[in-house]
Amino acid sequence: MMAYIEHVALWTRDLAASAAFWQQYFGAQISAVYRSQNRPGYQSIFVSLEKGTRIELMTGPWVNRIQDYEFEGWSHIAISLGSELAVNDKASELARAGFDVKGPRHTGDGYYEAAFTAPGISWLKY
Repeated sequence: MMAYIEHVALWTRDLAASAAFWQQYFGAQISAVYRSQNRPGYQSIFVSLEKGTRIELMTGPWVNRIQDYEFEGWSHIAISLGSELAVNDKASELARAGFDVKGPRHTGDGYYEAAFTAPGISWLKY
């Protein structure tokens, strides 16, 4: 299994301004806006830097509301494991080890993912 960081994600209250910042100051390519059919109000844009690093900018009307636990700033790190089978295996391994694992599942924006809490870190996705 070859694991690598697929992308990192940031919550923002201003999706357009955040994307424009990365484009203007770092020459990033900006994706089309993704609008979730499953979570009304959720939108994201992928920012692609020159050597393939991607940042997912995410927003929703709940960002920074204390009861929703999604605050402006870092959200998650997505680690690619290379296949759905590898995701299934890793999710099973982590669940057996006692970690809180959500998924695996297919997301509306085309990922097959599982998320888990790691010691000292909130959620990681793979």
